[in-house]
Amino acid sequence: MASEAKEKLIPLLKKCSLAQGMNDEEVGELLASAQVRLREYPKGEIVFHEGDMPHSLYILLSGEVHILKDTFSGRRIFLSEINEPGDMFGEVYEVLKQPYDMYVETVTEVRLLEISSGLFSWDAGGDLSRSALKIQRNLMRIFARKAYFMHNKLKVLASGSLREKIVRFLFIEMQGKQELELSGSREFMAAYLAVTRPSLSRELSAMQRDGILAVEGKSIKVLDMDRFEEYL
Repeated sequence: MASEAKEKLIPLLKKCSLAQGMNDEEVGELLASAQVRLREYPKGEIVFHEGDMPHSLYILLSGEVHILKDTFSGRRIFLSEINEPGDMFGEVYEVLKQPYDMYVETVTEVRLLEISSGLFSWDAGGDLSRSALKIQRNLMRIFARKAYFMHNKLKVLASGSLREKIVRFLFIEMQGKQELELSGSREFMAAYLAVTRPSLSRELSAMQRDGILAVEGKSIKVLDMDRFEEYL
């Protein structure tokens, strides 16, 4: 990677959870590795296919990608979206060496940083660099956060009705507040709750009519906390 391009990426990469606690020198050491590549994709390109064996983890530099899966009948299922610079994906499959059970498609023109696991794996032989050791540590933290995320998701999905799922999801996301600005799209929220987007929209509209919530775009506010908490 060219020195000028590398220097421009240092501030962005330092915001990524993978580079947490790393200084400019260590991030520069990471970017200088031959196992770190800058990749560019046009809109509508597949980054990797379902069933492919992983060889890298990916950090979004610009643009947006969707994580998708196809059913046996060919229907496309939306799983998640990656649209914040510094967001990472594919790391679990890469570390576990398991084939992808989903695929990633670009929604816009996209720039990615592709990092091979050979950079931070003991399998490569020899001593690991300071940046590689810190990446190992940060990956452990990332996996711990993902485990906690899945724990919360299971609690939400175990709810009986869709309204209960929505309330428990919002209760976790609001963290003691009465208002939330959704970080993802309505489509992402529907995928998280394992429901269709129209079903989610209908139930949110019903909760507005009942005076429980006020919903405007990505902003959701609890209007009646007593009735809201009845569904917890």
